Order: sequence, then structure tokens, then C-alpha cells
Amino acid sequence: MKKEQVVHCQFSVWYPIFKKHTIKSLILPLPQNVIDYLLDDGTLVISGSDHNSQPIQTNNSESDAEEDVQWSDDETTAIATAPEFPEFASTVLEAINALGGCVFPKLNWSAPRDANWIALNSSLECRSLGDVFLLFKSSDFITHDLTQAFLQCSDQDSPDPVISYELVLRKWAELIPGGEFRCFVKENKLIAVSQRDHTQYYQHILKQEQHISQAIQDFFSQHVQYRFLDEDFVFDVYRDSQGRVWLIDLNPFGEVTDSLLFSWDELMSGEVVDHQQQDGPAFRYTTSEVTVQPSPCLSYRIPRDFVDLSAGEDAYKLIDFLKLTKSQQEESEEEEENPPQ
Repeated sequence: MKKEQVVHCQFSVWYPIFKKHTIKSLILPLPQNVIDYLLDDGTLVISGSDHNSQPIQTNNSESDAEEDVQWSDDETTAIATAPEFPEFASTVLEAINALGGCVFPKLNWSAPRDANWIALNSSLECRSLGDVFLLFKSSDFITHDLTQAFLQCSDQDSPDPVISYELVLRKWAELIPGGEFRCFVKENKLIAVSQRDHTQYYQHILKQEQHISQAIQDFFSQHVQYRFLDEDFVFDVYRDSQGRVWLIDLNPFGEVTDSLLFSWDELMSGEVVDHQQQDGPAFRYTTSEVTVQPSPCLSYRIPRDFVDLSAGEDAYKLIDFLKLTKSQQEESEEEEENPPQ
């Protein structure tokens, strides 16, 4: 995966090419002061709407609602307030209204899918700038876009391309998760298709496997193949109840993109084989409730310390944990030896 490929997968790059085959969207330049606000890792109230009275501890995945934050001295009492962006807020509100009053937000590449748990309705549906900020400031995916967009590229020695960050607002649509599929393209050939939401079993996919696979292949050959800027890429589609296929997103062909029911080793080699698949791309989906897998976004709902500790990714946290455990054991042994009289 090259840095150029990541650049090509920005929404503002591919949307004009496939505008007829995707959901109506508006793209707004992201002012630098808004970017600074999103990256501020302190305790801030959410700017832009009714959330002003609800400060949020914004340490990415460790975000959690807190009581009103205030501090005082002998003479005055101050209440934490969020910075305001009147011009940008007005532009965003106008765009939301133009799209019907409800939108799905994302940045150049990512949507804050890892932060839907923090919203009152556990949804990415936004009706105000405050809704957008609440999700963005709670999302590791958004932070990755803003700080590490080229982290896993193979050409690290080359300078990072200059990125103009954008807020993408997409007209809200109720998409049934069982209708979403991720498609992998290598050398302009569709080699694999995976059920997008592999955390659930959808009986209709099993019954309509051939129809779904053929519809996606037809959509690819008619509207996508040879039209994108790269020959290796990943695209997401949605097949509606009428059988029509819509383009939802494009992603780089590399480990930064979730390979779902495939492994990147087999995708990179191009030798993706399904014993049931005779022609066309390999098509994988959850075949029964027994094969259902946990959602990868669940780990973002617990404190990061627990994730790092369980994965052994932070040696200092592990040392502290072992010291604490040893101390508790010694205290327990001492109590057994000297029981209270």
C-alpha cells in the first residue's frame, strides 16, 4: 500500500467519479481551529449544540460523560466552556438541512463507527454540529485520519502528501447491515466479497448467495472496473430490497482496511479460494449463528488500559499490574498468619 493509494481513497477524490452510484453527500473544508479542537485531548464540553452543558472526557476510546466540570478559588467560580465556531457551525447546519435534516458524518477516509456507543441513540445519525463533534472527539478512527493516515504505507521514506481535511456529510439512509458487502479488487479484478457485518447471521444471504454475488459482479464490471485511479483497492456496496447495488465507500488495499472474513495474506497473494465458488470472486458470509464473530468495535467501549493489558501491549501497565497483584497476595497472606483478635 503506497501513500498515493491512500490519497486516492479520500472521499473527495472518488465521490465525483461515482456520484451517480452512491448516496448524495456534501463536502466541507475543515478549518484548522476545528482540527485543533478535535485533537485537543483534555476535558472539554462539546461545541456546537445542546451538548454545551455536558462536558466529555475526550481521551479517544476512554471517553465518558462526566458531571459538569468546574473549578473555583476564593473569589470566583469558573465553568468550562467549549470554543465556538459560528461560521463553520452555520455552514454545517445549512448543509445538514440541504440533505434532509439528518446526516452520516465522516472525514476524508473514516467514519466514527467506533464511537456510536456514546450517542444517546447509539447511532451515527447527526442533526447538528454538536452531534458530529461528540462522535468525532470520541473516535480513534477519526484521530487516526488526522494524525496517522499514512502509518502503514510501505513507502515511509517518502514525504507525506499534504492533506486538506474535510468534513463529509452524507444524506442519512437506514441501511440494513445484512445488505452491506466489502469487495476486494486486485489488478482491476474482483477477487473476493465478504459480508460486511460478520457479527450476525443473515439467513437471506444464504438463500440469495448467487443473486447477491452476481449483482455485485455486474455492478463492478459496469460502473467501477477501470474507473478508479488505482488497480488495487477495496470498495463497500449496499444491495437494497429491490436488488439495486449502491457504492458506499472506497478503501486502500492493505492492512489498514479490515479484511473481515478473509486474511490479508490470502488477499495479497491473489489466491483466494472458496471450495464452493466455481467462477467469479470468492464470496464469504456467516453461514450460521455458530460462526458469528464479535464486533471489532466492542473493544472501543472499554478503557484502553484493559485492552493494552490483555494484549500485553504496554509493559509498564503489566509491571504495575503484577506489582499490585503481588501486594494484594502479600496482604492476604499476612491476614491469614495474623487473624484479627
